[in-house]
Amino acid sequence: MPPLSRLLPRRPAVIRRLCTLPAPLESESSSSLHKRHDFLPPSTYIGSWKPYRNPKEAAAQLELLRRNYNKKFKEMRKEYIQEMELQRIEKLRKDEARKTALRIANEEKRAAKDAKKKAEAIERKAAEQEFGELLMKERAEKLEYWKQREGKINNKKAEKKELLRRQSSLWIDEKEIERKAVEALGNPASF
Repeated sequence: MPPLSRLLPRRPAVIRRLCTLPAPLESESSSSLHKRHDFLPPSTYIGSWKPYRNPKEAAAQLELLRRNYNKKFKEMRKEYIQEMELQRIEKLRKDEARKTALRIANEEKRAAKDAKKKAEAIERKAAEQEFGELLMKERAEKLEYWKQREGKINNKKAEKKELLRRQSSLWIDEKEIERKAVEALGNPASF
């Protein structure tokens, strides 16, 4: 029969699970742990061997002790396997719950982000529409201003032409034009 240390895995967490002592907290001292812990009763195997004079009886008794030890150890292994399976199932359940919570939180974040994007798009569209209306209004005002300015310029030109035409008709009469024309023909140097 191999020793007990070979049968158990050499991981401290596994050995810790087999004993009834909880994992120590950093703030607790070892004496306080001993005070609140209920230790297992002493093993019946330790000190149970009494030397026999007959080697056959000793071998039979030793075989009986080994068989009992193997039975108890087998039961302990079954309990350990069941405990590990329960822990694995509990871990899977916790992982699934955590994943579900993360998925729900991500969906809520995504929904909030989408709602925010939609609100921003609506605001942006309203701002663009308002800007477009303002731009069209400014363009219309500029166009109106330029039309008025062109109209004023054209009116001033027309008034100047009319004024010039009136003044030019006042400057020289027809009789005066004929006289000047005859004079210019006769004496071109005076012009």
